[in-house]
Amino acid sequence: MLDIRRLHMLRTVAARGSIAAAAQSLALSAGAVSQQLSALRHDVGADLLRPDGRTVALTEAGRVLLEHADRILAAVQEAESAVAAVKGTVGTTATLAALPSTVATIVAPALTALGSHHPQLTVTCFVTDQAQLRELTLGTVDVVLGQRYHHLPDTAPRGIAISPLLDDPLLVVTAAQQADERPVVLRELATHSLAVPPPNTDCGQAILHACHQAGFTPTTRYITADIAAQLALARAGLATALVPRTAIDPATPGIRTAPIEDHPILRLLFAATRHTETANPTTTAVVAALRTAARQGRATHLPAV
Repeated sequence: MLDIRRLHMLRTVAARGSIAAAAQSLALSAGAVSQQLSALRHDVGADLLRPDGRTVALTEAGRVLLEHADRILAAVQEAESAVAAVKGTVGTTATLAALPSTVATIVAPALTALGSHHPQLTVTCFVTDQAQLRELTLGTVDVVLGQRYHHLPDTAPRGIAISPLLDDPLLVVTAAQQADERPVVLRELATHSLAVPPPNTDCGQAILHACHQAGFTPTTRYITADIAAQLALARAGLATALVPRTAIDPATPGIRTAPIEDHPILRLLFAATRHTETANPTTTAVVAALRTAARQGRATHLPAV
């Protein structure tokens, strides 16, 4: 009989590209992963992996087995959710991956509320910009607080359930003494030096897309994904920043924010979980807390647009 843990290791190696990378994500030694994959190879009687430069790739037998492994592991997840639903209680552990820009206004209030309502639940939170949905499909995390900019196609990996939380517009941020609070026509920024994320990021692409729609190519003097750095440059009067509303503390001194009037740049914040026919009480509780925090943050803590 095939070992479910070994199937999970095969899937992780296929996604990470190497045994070493898979071992790191599984908190195991490379030797332990190799040993388990050798046992899996013996179980099926065929080579499952082959060298591919500095990485490894699936053989044809490995590809076929992985297709079945995905269905088997999904069925295990479904069974776990069904049993949890019968018990009807929130569990003791969960893992959350969240964007840095959501920690202050959504994640922290949500975790505080969870601690109050479900004191037995311990949530481990990974704050990262990198490949959150892939971690969800691999089982590394249980819930993802992610983003999608509205100009990008709505594509989620197979087996992932998306729950929209909040439309989060980018605001124009300048030094307090340099601008009023009226809405900004985006083309006005054609003469500004901007502090923006790298163009290979979703936010950077969204800003470029909106500026091109407005008929100009922005002058990007400062390129950084660090929102604190963007706000510091704006506060110093060195640049104009375009920053998601939820990432701005309204009490931040020395800056002024204004909405974009004609070409709004919107990101959709969402909670994502692995899809199951039966809702899991633990992940449902985490998503509900994130949704409540997003709603309250928009209503009580953030500047109106």
